[in-house]
Amino acid sequence: MPIEHVADPADPRLADYRDLTDVALRRVLEPAGGLYIAESAKVIGRAIAAGHRPRSILVQEKWVDDVRDLAGDAPVYVVPTEVAEQLTGYQVHRGALAAMHRPVAPPVADIIAGARLVVVLEDIVDHTNVGAAFRNAAALGADAVLVSPRCADPLYRRSVRVSMGTVFQVPWTRLPKWPEAGGILHDNGFHLAALALADDAVTLDDFVAARPERVALMLGAEGDGLSRRALEAADTVVTIPMAGGVDSLNVAAASAVALWALR
Repeated sequence: MPIEHVADPADPRLADYRDLTDVALRRVLEPAGGLYIAESAKVIGRAIAAGHRPRSILVQEKWVDDVRDLAGDAPVYVVPTEVAEQLTGYQVHRGALAAMHRPVAPPVADIIAGARLVVVLEDIVDHTNVGAAFRNAAALGADAVLVSPRCADPLYRRSVRVSMGTVFQVPWTRLPKWPEAGGILHDNGFHLAALALADDAVTLDDFVAARPERVALMLGAEGDGLSRRALEAADTVVTIPMAGGVDSLNVAAASAVALWALR
């Protein structure tokens, strides 16, 4: 584990960690550069346990011992607190950041082989909701998560943090566009259950009472919900009964309720 002390925030060795609060910049740099950022020793450890490799680790002096067993051959850049905050734009409370090599996305068929319950996230743009949905999937027994081409990146720093590293625990990959995505799932024996509001929707309780063997639970974007093409691909539209004049839940909360019922 090579340790390098760096005091200049403009040092080119720290380029992977610069301006993390600029979402647009990170969206360009992380996928194009084949990197994502993992935050905290616990999350970095989960990423490494899942087979991901760190390119480098950024840490403050007092937390060096937390990453000694994680870095392997990757350099560990030790920086003063003020440098860490200048780089990232926020107070680094969790001790360590790692620039991780992004693994190649596996084929959908490999991810769903043997699965009985998968979650499909369509065009969810909020990284917090994506991370929360992954945490729910891990906690409540989903076998895999499939994300649409325009869904927010599960490996974006905030998604990873909110998921508590479960994005490395639950198998996932990206689906192609509809209707190709629906064809793949149907060909593999999945019943597509769209969580949405519709006149012909069945309640979650009724759907669970006659649960198909293999279920793909589809959840849509905040506000607009599932797209027309996604609903056309669905076999059943399922709704969670609401009270108090509320028509729906936040997508992450809805995923938790539905997954608990389908567990």
